[in-house]
Amino acid sequence: MIIQNFKELATTDKKKDCLEILEAGLQAADPQNIIPKYVSPNEIKINKKIINIGKYSNIYSVAFGKAGDSMTRALNAIVPIKSGIVVIPKGSKSKIKGKKFQIFNSRHPEPDKISVKAAKEVMKFVQNKRSDEFIIFLVSGGGSSLLAMPDEITLDDKVHVTKLLLKTGVTIQEFNCIRKHLSKIKGGKLIENMKCQGVSLIISDVEGDDLSSIASGTTYMDDTTYADAIDIIDKYKIRWKIPTEVLQILENGLNKKTKETPKKAQIDNFVIANNKNCLEAMQKKAEDRGYKVSTMQIFGDIKEAVPKILENISEKHNTCLIFGGEPTVKVLGKGVGGRNQELVLRILKNTQKSKKIIIASMGTDGIDGNSRFAGAITENTKIDLSVMKEFLRNSDSGRFFEKQKANILTDFTHTNLMDIGMVLR
Repeated sequence: MIIQNFKELATTDKKKDCLEILEAGLQAADPQNIIPKYVSPNEIKINKKIINIGKYSNIYSVAFGKAGDSMTRALNAIVPIKSGIVVIPKGSKSKIKGKKFQIFNSRHPEPDKISVKAAKEVMKFVQNKRSDEFIIFLVSGGGSSLLAMPDEITLDDKVHVTKLLLKTGVTIQEFNCIRKHLSKIKGGKLIENMKCQGVSLIISDVEGDDLSSIASGTTYMDDTTYADAIDIIDKYKIRWKIPTEVLQILENGLNKKTKETPKKAQIDNFVIANNKNCLEAMQKKAEDRGYKVSTMQIFGDIKEAVPKILENISEKHNTCLIFGGEPTVKVLGKGVGGRNQELVLRILKNTQKSKKIIIASMGTDGIDGNSRFAGAITENTKIDLSVMKEFLRNSDSGRFFEKQKANILTDFTHTNLMDIGMVLR
C-alpha cells in the first residue's frame, strides 16, 4: 500500500473507495509496472521501433529525477547493466543499492552543490563511453534541479532565479525555457558530444509530454530560444528581481554572442508513461466499484482549474469525476501546503451547499508543495467560509487539512506522473 495512512483516512465506505481508486493511480505510476512493458534482456521495443541492445559490448544507465532509483531498479532486474549513476531528491532513500551504481541525493526544487557535483559526474560518465557501448537514460520529473551546471553564473544566482520563478507561478515550460538557457547540461547539451549510442526512456510530468520540458530536455534538444526566455521574464514583470549577471547571459544569447541550445536530438527519446496511465487505472478501479466515471485533465492557474472541475461534477448518485494534470499556484503567504491541498480546499469552499461528496487530490511524487504530505481527502462538510478564505489567503491549505486530520501521507513514492484527484458522489 503506497498510501501509508489509508486506514486512518478510510473512515467511511466512500472514503475507502476513493482511497483505493487513488492507490490504483499510484500503482500505475510505479516504474516496476512500466519498464517491463518495453524492455527485455536483448531489446527495447517502443512505438514499433526495436533497439537491439544485445549487440553492444557494455550497457550503462544514467537516471535522474524523482523516479531515478525505481526506474534503475526495474531496468537492472531485466538488463545486465555494467554500471550507472542515479540522481534523486535529498531525503529520498534509494530503492537500488550496490557498488555498480553511484548515487547522488541533490536538492529539489532548488539546486544545491550536490546537484552541480552530480551534473559534472554525469557529464564525465557520458563523454567517456566508447562507440561500441550503449547508455540507457532514465528520465523523470524533478531532473531540472537535481542536475545543475550553471553557465557563467553562480549557483546562488541560479537558486535565486529558481525560487523567484517558483513563487511567480510560471508554467513548467516557461520555467524550463529559462533554466535551459542558464545551463551547460540542459536542453540536449548533456549528449551533444557523446561518442556512444543511447536511448532515453522518460516518464512525463508535463502537459502534452513536451520532451524539451521534461527534466529540461537534458537528453533531447531545445525548441525555445534566448528571446523566449527574456519574453517570459517581461511577461511576468520580474526583470527587476533577476540578478544582473543572469540578464547579461540572456542578453548575450539574444545578441548572438552566445551559442543557442541544441535544436536537433542526438538520440531517440521515448515517453513510456504519463498522467493518463494513472487516470486509466483509476477509471478501471472506479468502474469495478460500480461508479459511472468521467475523466478530465486540468492545467493552468488553479483559480481557473477549479470552476472547470465544478462544472463537471455530476448531480447523479454513484458518479465519480477523475482528474489529473498539474495546475499552477501563485504563493501568497508563508503557510504550509501545495497545489493539491489548495485544490481540495478551493473545491470544498465552493461545494458547501452541494449534496454530499468526497473530494481528493494528491501528487504522484508524494510531496505536495512545502508540506510533508501528498495531498488531501475530505467530505464537503460545513465549514465557516471566512476560515477557509483565511487559510487560502496565507497559502496554508496543508495546515487546514492537518487540523481536519485529512492529509494523505505516502512519503517519497519514487515516481512522478503529475497529480491525480477525484470527486466522488
